[in-house]
Amino acid sequence: MSKYQLPENAGRELREGEQYHPVMGPQENPAEVTPYSVITGVVMAIIFSAAASYLGLKVGQVFEAAIPIAIIAVGLSAGLKRKKALGENVIIQSIGASSGVIVAGAIFTLPALYILQAKYPDMTVSFMQVFLSSLLGGCLGILFLIPFRKYFVSDMHGKYPFPEATATTQVLVQTPSNDGSDQASDADSTASTKTLVWAALIGGIYDFVVSTFGLWTEYLSTRMTQWGEMVAAKAKLTFSMNTSAAVLGLGYIIGLKYAAIICAGSFFVWWFLIPLLGMTTVDSVMLSEQDPQWIFTNYARYIGIGAIAMAGVIGIVKSWGVIKGAVGLAKNELSGKSKQVAQSVVRTDKDLSMKFLLIAIVAALILVFLFFLIGVIHNFWQALVAWLVVTIISFLFTTVAANAIAIVGSNPVSGMTLMTLIIASVILVAVGLKGTTGIVASMVIGGVVCTALSMAGGFITDLKIGYWLGTTPRKQESWKFLGTLVSAATVGGVIIILNKTYGFVGDNALVAPQANAMAAVIEPLMMGQGAPWLLYGVGAILALILNVLGVPVLPFALGMFIPLQLNTPLLVGGAIAALVSKGQDSKDKAVAEQAKKRYDKGTLIASGFIAGGALMGVVSAALRFAGADWFMTEWAESSSAAITGIVAYLCLIVYFFVSSKRVKKA
Repeated sequence: MSKYQLPENAGRELREGEQYHPVMGPQENPAEVTPYSVITGVVMAIIFSAAASYLGLKVGQVFEAAIPIAIIAVGLSAGLKRKKALGENVIIQSIGASSGVIVAGAIFTLPALYILQAKYPDMTVSFMQVFLSSLLGGCLGILFLIPFRKYFVSDMHGKYPFPEATATTQVLVQTPSNDGSDQASDADSTASTKTLVWAALIGGIYDFVVSTFGLWTEYLSTRMTQWGEMVAAKAKLTFSMNTSAAVLGLGYIIGLKYAAIICAGSFFVWWFLIPLLGMTTVDSVMLSEQDPQWIFTNYARYIGIGAIAMAGVIGIVKSWGVIKGAVGLAKNELSGKSKQVAQSVVRTDKDLSMKFLLIAIVAALILVFLFFLIGVIHNFWQALVAWLVVTIISFLFTTVAANAIAIVGSNPVSGMTLMTLIIASVILVAVGLKGTTGIVASMVIGGVVCTALSMAGGFITDLKIGYWLGTTPRKQESWKFLGTLVSAATVGGVIIILNKTYGFVGDNALVAPQANAMAAVIEPLMMGQGAPWLLYGVGAILALILNVLGVPVLPFALGMFIPLQLNTPLLVGGAIAALVSKGQDSKDKAVAEQAKKRYDKGTLIASGFIAGGALMGVVSAALRFAGADWFMTEWAESSSAAITGIVAYLCLIVYFFVSSKRVKKA
């Protein structure tokens, strides 16, 4: 057993008069913000920002960096023999985890600027636009969320499951004491680190060989065969799968339930909707003569966009009570009516002061307005309208994002951002802002809002972890700004490198599905071409039907929009997770504990695959950017490479499954 252990009432609602006592009590003064924790957190933010950017632009899914960073932090504290490093590890995780949320905010929107710049060369896109939209959006997300911290982490104790915060906290409590009193725990931490490192090496080398040399095919498809090509042409039916280690690991983390829902959305589009559209004629275009991919790009994916946008609306409606409750709590804090304000606040409940927050929010909003006026729009009234859109929507959706993370661990940020872009574009066109200038303005607005919402959802996870473990909220809140700054700068640079190396449009380009969706939504609105409102409407109606049927709308809608080959491997990873964890619900304690140990080891391997595969993807991109192009195109397109790809992928799956099952008996 580790020296640290969560109290029994950490995950359940408190009884009347019962209090929650964190792992590190209010009377303690643990080491938290130290040169070691800050420097390590910054390094983690840089590394995982680069990795998450590449993976997100490649497959449309941003892995959450909190768990792998927590694992690394625990391993480092064991290896370096740091005493009582739990507080430091929380700060490392909090600063480093800025990477995933800033990346999600940036890559879902800002690459659309480069996508549309290829079509409209007169558009200008600068690093500062990308950097400042991410930085200011991240700061707004932090500032808007802090007044609601007590509501989500304390007042609603035990009512929200916080799945991601739970998993990360379980990793962090394994921090060894390194005082000689818990040698078994120290050994377990070292073993976990070795498992993660080996998985990262295997996943990294596997994906590096594919992306750099093309030693085997990255995408397996039925269209590789003559029979499959015939079925695609006649019946518009195809099946395809990405074989990367990173995406396989992502499927394991997502789990079978949500992977199945995502794939259900994908199968609905590719095996029902596209064949159905293939039998029709639309706008004098005979779709029966078109390729399935063409039908998806020009018609089917717009239905997915409509469904994603409606998922955001549904999220607001369902969270309205939460918004009102949280706003009421913040109002009491600012007016001094809260009982907690009148009392002496203990260390584990000290936030940044409301006075400071109010000044910081005003300052941040002024900077956002100046950024719009000087760096983007150059018209006072149009900049003011854009600023109002950002302010209102960012604040309104902050609690929606936090609520989503608290309940299911998934932030519907892309759906809410899509809706923001549609609203912003309609309003900006109404005030005379259109054309390429309008496109840039809309996408920057989307970038600020998307990053703010992504940060709000991710930061509530950090604060819940700190609440359970007993860190000082004020320190987490203060140093989160540093992680945001570092991550925003890293993401801006990586997006530019990846755009120059691969691009986001055309053959062998990075998919950037969300950014392509944003570009598809904005372009017709801003260029006076209208928009496919009918297709959006069909998607919205479908989302409402799914909601009535009790189907989680957002994952299904994302499956409809993201290409099939990027969704099917999630199902494989989810199936491995289900098989490995079989027995976790057993009444036999030994069986349940053994199953949990297998699942936890699988999580380590999956995290290694994700981190290693994504990082080596960035290395491969950097090599190409530097002119080292070793890709064997002719071989990669051959049937031999396809067969090699099948064999390699099966070997990877077998390693994943067998290694996860190989744990010590409980």
